[in-house]
Amino acid sequence: MKVVILAGGYGTRISEETGVKPKPMVEIGSQPILWHIMKIYSAYGLNEFIICLGYKGETIVDYFKNYYLRAADVTFDLAADRVQVHSNHVEPWKVTLAQTGLKTMTGGRIRAVRDYIGNDTFCLTYGDGVSDLDIAALVNFHRQEGALVTLTAVKPPGRFGAFSLPDGENRIYNFREKSDVDSAWINGGFFVVEPAALDYIDGHATVWEYEPLQRIAAEGKLSAYRHYGYWQNMDTLRDKNVLDSQWNSPNPPWKIWQD
Repeated sequence: MKVVILAGGYGTRISEETGVKPKPMVEIGSQPILWHIMKIYSAYGLNEFIICLGYKGETIVDYFKNYYLRAADVTFDLAADRVQVHSNHVEPWKVTLAQTGLKTMTGGRIRAVRDYIGNDTFCLTYGDGVSDLDIAALVNFHRQEGALVTLTAVKPPGRFGAFSLPDGENRIYNFREKSDVDSAWINGGFFVVEPAALDYIDGHATVWEYEPLQRIAAEGKLSAYRHYGYWQNMDTLRDKNVLDSQWNSPNPPWKIWQD
């Protein structure tokens, strides 16, 4: 099963980082968040990736072009213009980098890689979120549902203090920290998609989350897999800092793979 990753947006809400790189290349620890996402899928044996490029896509191209050597013990014989690789520890990944356009919307990017996807069920996610999601259980759920598209439903991490404020009252009597259970379910990405769903995408200006998913939902062909575990996107600099601190903890919550 192939994995399509949307990695072409501008990431304007984390402009402190994305002025010089695309959001998927913002580092958590010493590796871009894109690497973390790929490691999650790879832990379940999914090692063929199609990455939809756009804004500063050349940064992602350069990253994978040099990935093999960065992960190796290597000797450079400069006089002989020869490179000797002694050992290598790279993942068994096959990565297709597709130039899907600078201003193309999410649906248009998916449609643009249709030829690379082929005729099989595929996974799809965004290039800015990590989770301890059980990918195998998600895929099995999708097959059991017989849906055209399955998305992962999550509850976003609580961020703000919550309280009741009845009409006409100015005093707060029950302030508490907002918890995850207070939140509504939202689209957490990590889709499983049938190729026929691409027929619902009209062109490069189509937003995947609008007309295609709305039409698929209206036809009763959109399922939701409820994920009660860890999920965190990287929308702002605050989110990046949270992810950094969690990655540097003894047990990063999304690190489901073995070193």
